[in-house]
Amino acid sequence: MANPEHPRFIISNFLSLDICKELEFIHKSCSTVGYRQNVFSTTLSHLIATNSAHLIMPFVPIRERLKEQAEEFFGCEFELFVEFTGLISWSRGASIGWHSDDNRPYLKQRDFAAVCYLNTYGEDFKGGLFHFQDGEPPTVAPMVGDVVMYTADSRNIHSVDEITDGERLTLTLWFSRDGSHDEDAKLISFLSQRQLHLSVHGPHSFLPLSASSKMYWFPPEQALSYESGFDICFARIQALGYGLYFPQDKNCFSALDLSNGLSETLMEPLRLTRKVELFDEEFVNILHVLQVVQFYSWKASELQKSEHEEKINVLPLTQSQREELNRLKRAFLKDEQLAETLFSSMAVDRCKQNPFNWASFSAAVTAWEAYCDKLGKEMLISLTHWRTHQSIFSVPSSDIEEEIET
Repeated sequence: MANPEHPRFIISNFLSLDICKELEFIHKSCSTVGYRQNVFSTTLSHLIATNSAHLIMPFVPIRERLKEQAEEFFGCEFELFVEFTGLISWSRGASIGWHSDDNRPYLKQRDFAAVCYLNTYGEDFKGGLFHFQDGEPPTVAPMVGDVVMYTADSRNIHSVDEITDGERLTLTLWFSRDGSHDEDAKLISFLSQRQLHLSVHGPHSFLPLSASSKMYWFPPEQALSYESGFDICFARIQALGYGLYFPQDKNCFSALDLSNGLSETLMEPLRLTRKVELFDEEFVNILHVLQVVQFYSWKASELQKSEHEEKINVLPLTQSQREELNRLKRAFLKDEQLAETLFSSMAVDRCKQNPFNWASFSAAVTAWEAYCDKLGKEMLISLTHWRTHQSIFSVPSSDIEEEIET
């Protein structure tokens, strides 16, 4: 170990740009309000709870590689368990003062931390430099694909500068020597209890379901009154240049029952708009819409280069539809300026520069379904092995292909 007083190390280009973009897609289409101010998070248990269990598949090989790296560097081969896996984004105004990751009694089980940067300081966000209080290196400038690992104790007290623009995105893992805190066993149990909505050949089994509406309303203290703030799913859709509209038989928004929470109404079927046009295809809820538009944002350049033969039904918005669109916006985006401050970042602005057309977007709907279906099949097959071994690991692709064929 290079420095036993401050054991830490950095791996450059640990993750490919493609996998960083995939994890960014997952986070921006599934995240909830996070654990501190202006922070948003996506955990594996949340993906399972919202019928997006298939989206844990891209995490599996990364978790394995990171655990192997930590065990090798810190000299604890075959001793570590993954205690937590999550995607975490820090938006404008988020920061953290000097602390160590074990300074809270309920986190004493955490021995090591791994932070994987999914975007780049100065390009995707400003601020957000990572500092160690003592030792080398004193400062880490996040670079897409890089990983910093360190002991989660007083030898590596650290801080993060305030984000001043954009959204700083990381994949964060914590490791423990205490097997009672093994995340794998808990996730496998959760998957089994849910019995998965996925089916190898089941249509639409990958459609997301809502968690509590309070998990999507920002700021969280306003989630009971809904008098200010905004729904973060709605805000992310708006930031990419889209709007939402209830279908004709649901457009009496003012008559909808809001007694169970304002955001619950967004679990009704919705349609998508852009500028003065309505995409005449129904989505089951706002999470369905959000995953598709974020998938299109991720894959737009590929989809625009291919030829699309899908029949596209796009209609001009009528005056009454525009009024309904604005009513919906006023209800779920009460503080539009705050939403723009947090989500209209440099990265979003670059996405808007890509030429948009409904043909490639329609192709994205089909491609998203195929992507989810593929991951869903891998998920179900892998789960049989995970249950046997009580561990989440990469099942050989040959085994998966063989079981799919049979």
